[in-house]
Order: sequence, then structure tokens, then C-alpha cells
Amino acid sequence: MLKALGNVFKVKELRDKVLFMLAMMAVYRLGAHIPVPGVDVALLQERLFGGNFGGALDFLDLFAGGALSNFTIFAMSITPYITASIILQLLTVVVPKLEELSKQGNEGRKKIAQYTRYGTIVLAVIQAVGITLYIQRFGAVPNASVFDIALIIVSLTAGTAFLMWLGEQITDKGIGNGISIIIFTSIISRFPSDMYNTYELLQAGTISILNILIFAVLAIIIIAGIIFVQQGERRIPVQYSKRIVGRRVYGGRSTHIPMKINQAGVIPVIFASSVLLFPGIIAQVLPYDWAAGLANAISPGSTLYMVLYGLMILFFTYFYTAITFNPEEVADNMKKYGGFIPGIRPGRPTINYLDKVLMRVTLAGAVFLTIVALLPFAMQPLTGVTISFGGTSLIIMVGVALKTMEQIESHLLMRHYEGFMK
Repeated sequence: MLKALGNVFKVKELRDKVLFMLAMMAVYRLGAHIPVPGVDVALLQERLFGGNFGGALDFLDLFAGGALSNFTIFAMSITPYITASIILQLLTVVVPKLEELSKQGNEGRKKIAQYTRYGTIVLAVIQAVGITLYIQRFGAVPNASVFDIALIIVSLTAGTAFLMWLGEQITDKGIGNGISIIIFTSIISRFPSDMYNTYELLQAGTISILNILIFAVLAIIIIAGIIFVQQGERRIPVQYSKRIVGRRVYGGRSTHIPMKINQAGVIPVIFASSVLLFPGIIAQVLPYDWAAGLANAISPGSTLYMVLYGLMILFFTYFYTAITFNPEEVADNMKKYGGFIPGIRPGRPTINYLDKVLMRVTLAGAVFLTIVALLPFAMQPLTGVTISFGGTSLIIMVGVALKTMEQIESHLLMRHYEGFMK
């Protein structure tokens, strides 16, 4: 792996892609420090991020790389784009026209991507209006004129639109998925401040070296587990029968269907977090006693929150896996090309077998996601070390790193293969 990283800068095409990606990451972090005009950031941090509102806003600020607490032009981060992408992906399954577009190859995907951009702008405007009116209630907009309100809304929307464009540029001209790289950059940008806070706790005697060592060991075990499960898959053997056409023999080969343990990736954790955070934030805004009690009951770290969080992760894992993997479609394609699973008859028995295996494999992936998402809540009381990285953050960071390294490795292998042939 280290040798492959060293070879990256020996291949001009790959070197340019990596340097472009790093440059765009630097542009993103630079923009994350440009404040939105007309907002009293000091007052905003004191009233909203002073510990009264807790984990809900802190969770959103994590994915914005601290841009929300500083209320910069990237305060909304890329979340409207992610939401629009998820909505379009779900609609593709239920709307016949979108499903037809998804099957039209590159042109169809371009059309869906265009719809996603339109949806992103709409969601960004709605979210910007809500955030602006919300911070205005706390006096964070000193001159609340129509022009100032409109300027804040346009600035936030433009920031999200720029990040959407930036992510697409990284995907086209850089290495890896641009949107994932932006989220990855946001998460790791909090690492230096977390390390400094840990150092201050150590100097104050609040924690000891033993606490840090325990935390480091647990973190390494969690990361190793994430890598193991992310790369793990159940391989269903498939045999293709021989066909004789003229003097040629076709088929007769053996292959397999890779059924990943974590088929849904990080989507279930994101869905579950969004569903639980939204009512908590709304309840904190309402000026009623019962709303404050509800907000405390479902705040991150509470018993009710962890129970609901775990159940929702299990539900969304099965829900998203059922959307992305269709046993009936796989069985039909196998039958069409003369393939079959040894010992299983084609048709309905194959569909039932694939569905049965999928349910079992998905259960392992769902339980894994639930454990990883909830384990950080138990690590902090055990070690006393406060780190903003949660289970969702770890899964995203490790997943993005693995995908990026796989692309780099494929480029190196392809280059080496061409050189060998010459």
C-alpha cells in the first residue's frame, strides 16, 4: 500500500488527478472560513452552540466542517444535494419515467443528474430561508431588513451550489467521488481541534494517559471492524451452461454473485440520524414545556434516542437493500443467459434462495451498522475522551478512503499492465 502511494506521483495522469483533488479540498476549506454578511457570529455561537442545544446542531456542524457554528457561506454544506440525490434515487424505483431514464445509459443518468441539481437548489433555498428566520429569532441578524435577509439566503444557497459544482469537478477531473470527498474533508477538519481539546483535558488532569490509550485501542478495533465488514461479501456461485453455435462453444464458465454484507453502506445511518434530529430541533424551537421535555428525551446520548436510533438503522438497512438489490431481476438475468446456482432450480426457487441469503447477510450488516453507530456513546463515559467522530463519521471516512485507494490502485495496475505489454 505504501509503495503504491509512492508510485502515485510517478504517473503523470494520476498525479494530476490527485493534486487536483487536494487543491479542491483546499478551496473548500478556504471557503469554509468566509463569513455570511450581516450575521453576528459571536452572538450565534453563544446562544446556539454554547451547550444549550447540544448534539443536534453539533451533529449538523460536524458534516459542515465547523462552517455552521461559524456561519460561513458553506454553513449548509452539501446536505441539500445529498437529500435531493436520495429523493431522486427513491423516486427512480416508484416513478416509471425516472426508472426508464435510469435504464437509458449515460444520457439517462445525465438527465437524472440534472433533476438532482434542480432539486438541490430548491431544497437549498428552503433550508436557507428556515435557517435565516431561525437565527433572526435569537437576534443574530442585527439589521433584519429585507435586503439583509435576502442576502443571507442567497449567500447560503450559492455556497451549497458552489459545493455541488466543486464535487462534480472532483469526480470528473480528480480521483474519487467528489461529494464523498467533501464530506470526508469536513469530518477530518475537526480532528485537530479534537486533539487539542484532548490535550487540554490531559493537562488539566481530567483524563489520564490510560484513558487515551484505551480510546486509541477501541478506535483501532472499530476501524478494523469497519474495513472488514465494508470489504466482506457473500459469494453466490453461478454456473453457465455450454451452448454450441456452429463450431463455437459459448458459456460453460463458473462465476459468482457478490452479495456485500453492508449492501446499504452508510445510507441507513444517515436516514436514521436525520429522522431523529429533525423532531429534536423542532421541539427545541417551540416555546412549550412539553417540547423541551421531548427535546431532552430524544437528544443524542439519551436512552430513548439510542433505542430509536438502533431500530431505525435496522429498518432503513433492510429498506435500502431491498431497493438496491432485486433478487427477481438477478434471477431473470441469470436464466436469460443460461446461468444457474448449483443445486437450485432456475426461476422461483432461485429467487427464494437469493432472497433468503440476502435477508441473512443484511441482518449481519444491519447489526454491524447499529453497533458501530451506538458504540461511540459508550466510549466517551468509559474513556472520558470527547471526540466529535461518531459511528456515522467513521463509516464515511473509512468508506471514502477505501474507495479512493481502490481507484488509485486500479489506475496504477492499468498503467503497469500497459507498460508490461509494450
